[in-house]
Amino acid sequence: MKHPNHPNVDQSDRVVPINLRQSGRTPTELLISTRVRKSPFWHLSHEAGCWRATVYNRIYHPRGYVKPEDGGAMVEYDALVNRVTMWNVAVERQIRVKGPDAEAFTDYVITRDATKIVPGNGKYAILCNEKGGVLNDPVLLRLSEDEFWFSLSDSDLLFWLQGVNVTKKYNVEIDEIDVCPLQIQGPLSEDLMAKLAGEELRDVPYYGLMETKIGGADVVISQTGFTGEKGYEIYVRDSHENAETVWNGVLEAGEEFGLMVIAPAHHRRIQAGILSWGQDLDHETSPFQVNLSYQVPRNKKSDYIGKEELERQRNVIDAGDFPFKMKMVGMTFGGKNITDYAPDFWIIADHDGNDMGYVTSPWWSPELETNVALGWVPWSSSEIGTKLQVRLPDEYSEEPGVAAQGEIVEVPFRESVNPNKREVEKAKGLDYAE
Repeated sequence: MKHPNHPNVDQSDRVVPINLRQSGRTPTELLISTRVRKSPFWHLSHEAGCWRATVYNRIYHPRGYVKPEDGGAMVEYDALVNRVTMWNVAVERQIRVKGPDAEAFTDYVITRDATKIVPGNGKYAILCNEKGGVLNDPVLLRLSEDEFWFSLSDSDLLFWLQGVNVTKKYNVEIDEIDVCPLQIQGPLSEDLMAKLAGEELRDVPYYGLMETKIGGADVVISQTGFTGEKGYEIYVRDSHENAETVWNGVLEAGEEFGLMVIAPAHHRRIQAGILSWGQDLDHETSPFQVNLSYQVPRNKKSDYIGKEELERQRNVIDAGDFPFKMKMVGMTFGGKNITDYAPDFWIIADHDGNDMGYVTSPWWSPELETNVALGWVPWSSSEIGTKLQVRLPDEYSEEPGVAAQGEIVEVPFRESVNPNKREVEKAKGLDYAE
């Protein structure tokens, strides 16, 4: 059986095309070895019922606790949107930039203005290469005047940062530190975290930081997350010594709130329009293609990597053109309920049935009662309301071989507890972050 890479989808402006071969779910077992790192929470995740995993940032990453026969990921989703959940996200490796030039260095490698990040706060940020491609989109924490933590998405930024400074232009130390985060997400997360950290936790603003102890272990708490729900991250210092202390402390405190240990909730982050690096975007993706234009400031005077190219792209767009083949959009479509991770990038066709793009992140939305997804389509076919078709595998098709009907819609699909910066700036009539 042939699995063509769908040459009808135009990827001519990519050096390495996305593999669009439709191979479906393959019976392959994940090999556990010493070549890939086990986080300090790895054994605790398995005690909590983890039954499947992937690799993220060269670390084993739990991706399922409730088995399909018991309701699978949608049971985990119910706990997230109605109660409170804990996630092992130690794969968000912490790269520390520390030293007298920490602010200047950070300002040079991110697109937005690092000088406006007040110590004790964080920001969502992107780093680009000279071609304007997104290398990583971390949560950036500023612990002090001379110390930043890059909480990474799935690309190894450590080598890039060290390489940028190989000539020692900046007086900083750049290395990974023994800090691993847990996410506490859901509508009861604030009550749980206040029980753990004290009532002053309730005063921590969105993207604010708090340094405290849990069970005697030093932690940094931020009001951040990957869901669109209310949530926090607990950054455990000296994590290889303190993992059990913090994990078990959260479990014990969470009993009265119905806490459940779950995998990262991609079904909720999709609805919030939160991107997943490596799945929705990569180093060949411009921020202008994926609704991240607000991360490219119009008024940042200092230089940063990719500035010249990104400003050129913005000028083309301001002139009424679009300098790329494809653009990411949100869409709704029919078919059976998608309640698990897609094994392939499913093909998108236009209203007439011509292949034109591909789905990156699909899932069923119980609240909207439809399948939703992020995906790539030609810029000329990206208007809200554009009709399209999604070529679903048989397991999700209402009728085998018949594409599901859909249309392009606004993102986010569901309102978030804390609207992202893009939505805030858009409401002000701006296309960039101050």
